[in-house]
Amino acid sequence: LEYERAVIFRLGQLLPGGAKGPGLFIVLPCIESYKKVDLRTITLGVPPQELLTKDSVTVSVDAVVYYRVSNAIVSVTNVKDTHHSTKLLAQTSLRNILGTKNLHEILSDRDSIAGAMQSILDEATADWGIKVERVDIKDARLPENLQRAMAAEAEAAREARAKVIAAKGEQKASGALRAAAETMEQAPAALQLRFLQTLSSISAEKNHTFVFPLPIDLVRGRLGGNEE
Repeated sequence: LEYERAVIFRLGQLLPGGAKGPGLFIVLPCIESYKKVDLRTITLGVPPQELLTKDSVTVSVDAVVYYRVSNAIVSVTNVKDTHHSTKLLAQTSLRNILGTKNLHEILSDRDSIAGAMQSILDEATADWGIKVERVDIKDARLPENLQRAMAAEAEAAREARAKVIAAKGEQKASGALRAAAETMEQAPAALQLRFLQTLSSISAEKNHTFVFPLPIDLVRGRLGGNEE
């Protein structure tokens, strides 16, 4: 296994034969110089970028870029500092892409944003001898006041849905009670049975106080007889 190449210049001119290595190679002192290039994958952390989204929300986003040198000669001859240039390009690309997205897209669609950023970086750095292997969006941080506003909005939406559900439940319960009342009106004995069922439910618990509602229908006949 090997991961380094040496690009040799003689009096400022690139030697024919391409990059040297791995192994031994000869550099003539005073007239030759060389630049050592690492071919391993490099992890580049993109600092948090504060930007304004398409829907005018301030957000801070950072990312990670994984890239490697695919052509040692091109990476030395075409750009002065490959890694610094790639870092600046990654920051600019991140800001440009996120500036065209809404906040909900940034929070929920990170994979597509990372894929678009990887395509842009890979195309732009091809002339530098760089191959971008992967891009990940790490985190999207919102201002505290915006977080509180979003939390309040979500809570209000949940309360509104709860009230709608409760109202629908009340509507269904009232319909059921109406149907039950009509049934009991047609069968007076059902009211007595319901009364006894209620007493049975109360007695099943360890209560010290009992309330006995007395239906007026049970004593209507007796009251009527007394009046006569």
